[in-house]
Amino acid sequence: MKLKFTLAVIAFLALSPLYSQEISDTKFGKGLINFTAKDSSFSIKFAPRFQMRYISSWDHDGDQYGSPEHNFIIRRARLKFDGFAYSPKLKYKIELGLSNRDLSGGNQFNRNTPRYILDAVLMWHFAKNWELWAGQTKLPGNVERVISSGNLQLIDRSLLNSRFTLDRDIGIQLRHKFYLGDNFLIREKVALSQGEGRNVTEGNEGGLQYTGRLELLPFGAFESKGDYSASDLKREEKPKLSLTFTYNFNENAVRERGFAGDYMIRTDGSIYETDQTTIFVDAMYKHNGFSFMGEYAKRTADNEIATELDGITPTGDVVLTGNALNLQAGYLFESNFEVAGRYTNIDYETITNALPVKQYTLGLNKFVHGHKLKVQSDISYTSVDGNEDNITFRLGFDFHF
Repeated sequence: MKLKFTLAVIAFLALSPLYSQEISDTKFGKGLINFTAKDSSFSIKFAPRFQMRYISSWDHDGDQYGSPEHNFIIRRARLKFDGFAYSPKLKYKIELGLSNRDLSGGNQFNRNTPRYILDAVLMWHFAKNWELWAGQTKLPGNVERVISSGNLQLIDRSLLNSRFTLDRDIGIQLRHKFYLGDNFLIREKVALSQGEGRNVTEGNEGGLQYTGRLELLPFGAFESKGDYSASDLKREEKPKLSLTFTYNFNENAVRERGFAGDYMIRTDGSIYETDQTTIFVDAMYKHNGFSFMGEYAKRTADNEIATELDGITPTGDVVLTGNALNLQAGYLFESNFEVAGRYTNIDYETITNALPVKQYTLGLNKFVHGHKLKVQSDISYTSVDGNEDNITFRLGFDFHF
């Protein structure tokens, strides 16, 4: 019943502008529907997208690789709505996820329901260079995460991101920007959030989460917000550089990775809590078709080993602490083919009993209409604790209205 109601609402929102007084012209890649009310009291853009993937993986077995495993998936399928309401200074974004990967993760803390909502946020431009955000959306975390999944350079984000990212949470954010001189752009972003990830209904179980991000762009802003999009599709005529630092403190965190992972539940039903701190240092550089992205991440915790109420007996849960380095570069040819490579290294703290991982990835892309319509492929070699372990080949396309 809930699913039928959701689909009915989506259909109404998507189709109702067709019968309204005014529809603005649009084109592929700019949204399926762009509508502005005649009195300019609100606007709405509807932009569905999906990604299909083929994955083939070989695990190492002794001196030989075993038989490959094959998988076809719809990696993401999403419906995005954005625009303004009442005033152009009050913007909104709603994004719903429909793929299995988007919906999974139900537990007793979200009433064991599908997690449809990715983003539901209001953004108020209340003064010059100032914005106040409220709702559920991405935290101002590492550069890979703040880049949309539809604007990635390789098939998917790195292992650094999957192990250490902050992802989405619900709360408030304050954002500001200013210039030093004519070109040096500085952005500051701070967030206060619940600390347990998206779509949580039964909380707050632990403490709150505090995030701050500082972005330095010494050569000015990238064209078309290129520091929030991978690959140099705009072929920056002059070098552009972004240097950023992010600090996150999750007070009394109750999950193994702060916002994500298993809840650390004791046998008596109570939840283990410990402070977790995560830092990111990252950079983005683009010039004339060449792009480079570098990231360093580190997570620490007061006490990594979750214990029972006696403070001694381990529960079996461990906070995933350690550090990671991710380096990625690519070059876009005039033919809109791109070659890209990535190196990722993860070192976990010894106390976690997790083995160090290295991964090497080589990718080839064809941009038909920028990131909105593209074909991507990559091959990765992953080594766990210095041993040959896995080769994975991925092929897929992105289709975004």
